[in-house]
Amino acid sequence: MLAYAINFLLKSDLESRRYIKICLVVVSGLMVTNGSAASEPKHAIAMHGEPALAADFTHFPYANPDTPKGGTLIHGVVGTFDSTNPFILKSQGNTARGMWDLQFGNLVYESLLFRSRDEPFTMYAMLAEFVETPADRSWVEFTLNPNAHWSDGVPITVDDVIFTYDLLEKKGRPPYSSRMDKIYRIEQTGERKVRFILNEQSDREFPLIIALSPVLPKHAINPETFDHSTLTPPIGSGPYKVSKVEPGERITYSRDPNYWARDLPSKRGFDNFDTIKVEYFRNSNSRFEAFKKGLFDALPEGDPAHWERGYDFPAVRDGQIIKDSFKTGKPANLLGFVFNTRNPQFKNRETRRALAMMLDFEWINKNLFFNAYQRTGSFWHGSFLSSLGVPASESERQLIGNYLDRISLDVMDGLYTPTKSDGSGRDRKVMRKAFKILQKQGYVSQDGKLFGPDGNPLAFEILTKNQGEEKLAIAYRRTLARIGVTVSVRTVDDAQYQRRTQAYDFDMIVRSHFASLSPGIEQVGRWGSSTIDLFGSYNYAGVSDPAIDFVIEEMVKATTQEDFTTAVRMLDRLLISGHYVVPLFHLDEQWVAHRNYIKRPEKTSLYGYQFQTWWDGRAN
Repeated sequence: MLAYAINFLLKSDLESRRYIKICLVVVSGLMVTNGSAASEPKHAIAMHGEPALAADFTHFPYANPDTPKGGTLIHGVVGTFDSTNPFILKSQGNTARGMWDLQFGNLVYESLLFRSRDEPFTMYAMLAEFVETPADRSWVEFTLNPNAHWSDGVPITVDDVIFTYDLLEKKGRPPYSSRMDKIYRIEQTGERKVRFILNEQSDREFPLIIALSPVLPKHAINPETFDHSTLTPPIGSGPYKVSKVEPGERITYSRDPNYWARDLPSKRGFDNFDTIKVEYFRNSNSRFEAFKKGLFDALPEGDPAHWERGYDFPAVRDGQIIKDSFKTGKPANLLGFVFNTRNPQFKNRETRRALAMMLDFEWINKNLFFNAYQRTGSFWHGSFLSSLGVPASESERQLIGNYLDRISLDVMDGLYTPTKSDGSGRDRKVMRKAFKILQKQGYVSQDGKLFGPDGNPLAFEILTKNQGEEKLAIAYRRTLARIGVTVSVRTVDDAQYQRRTQAYDFDMIVRSHFASLSPGIEQVGRWGSSTIDLFGSYNYAGVSDPAIDFVIEEMVKATTQEDFTTAVRMLDRLLISGHYVVPLFHLDEQWVAHRNYIKRPEKTSLYGYQFQTWWDGRAN
């Protein structure tokens, strides 16, 4: 039929040709949106390969479906909050914890599909009972669960999904505000079906990002005031309702007895507490003292010195508090000092390399942390995605092509390791090497201070937000001073820290970069050229490199695990070679201290402990 139309087009008059051209455009459009039709609705979708659990699975392996319901879990956090809306810029970083929360769970809002924490990146049925996408993932269609409803009883509809994307594009914060950039259109294809037709900017991962995005209630939101901070308890679809808000002090959630999804396989063994509270404290010391007194139940710990010495008090000794540890299968998060390369002093890669060499990890680890930490050397340290100790493969070399000169030879050959000192805090060999690098960049020493080619001293400020970061910054400042670099350390409150980091008003900060086995489009927000000037993005380093942009694009469109691994390792090599971050350290396990009546499943997920699956033993 198409061949007949083309033949007719060649022989027809001008008016007929115009008409048939329109028909061909329509036909080709149908082929694009519907032609990859070798697909069928499924219960789950995986980034690469197939989901680990079949359609008839009963629960996630890391959840206990027989846990009792009841009791209370109280969390303790440092800081404050002034909003219950986690999706707008004004409350970014100051939203009450638990609303939409990676650590405590999404207690109030939910997404179309639910992420398994036992697989790199797989999404299972949630608000949508089925997902359908073709092999090329040029579109994705969700069928809403007919039982899904908001906490006020109103059914969740396709209108809610479409409304959410329109609202967040206009009023939301990154990354929610930019997701429409990859969507050609959203259309209702059935009573409970919504299809996202994707454009050429989309990639293989994006259907999963859509599935992971929040859905908001159209009937309960005023679009005109959505971007205003509010403390009003919201309407959501999640397992909990906000029952009490005490601004800046605590927020209380109560389990919804009419929660629509409590019997879904994705939710069996989850949401076991009747009440969840989040208590806020001014600093880490006051939080710990409150924990010792029994004012809250569970405290994640990341300080080895404190874990070793701080928990010698009666409640631990008599077993009322348990010190729990968890092994995970995920890469270590990269904690480090981040250079803001928007600062002219940090534009030069070799300057950054020399400054990074001056971090004396061995001294810090020995004197501050009982040698409990390991040095982090990769953005995916400890996983198969890391380039550390792995020579670049032929496929990596082919991928990087003309950008090869951006990668250091030792990084390409798998020989790179972060600088190692003698642990004395004054390793002259390291200092001489760093100083020589700076000399080659035009720096000279005068009266014990380093001055650049422009005649200005090499001086900068490290912005910190708590005592732990301040302690690290002071240690770093001490070694930098030995070669004439002037460093000031400024610790500010959460509100000021948020304002300054959102506007990139800093020279250097301490930042933890979350690592996963399924890095994707979020890497654009961290390292992509398009986000360098975007207010509130996570590109704190100010990275703008076409090689990094290219490799991220290759990573997100990879269709096989092999191609994906190749791209991630190459991104790792580019970031290491760029010296955008001075890497610090990581632990090999997770630590949580908790009351003995707070119970957990025996199995730990691939990504570690999950508070959403814990329960109150007193509820038996």
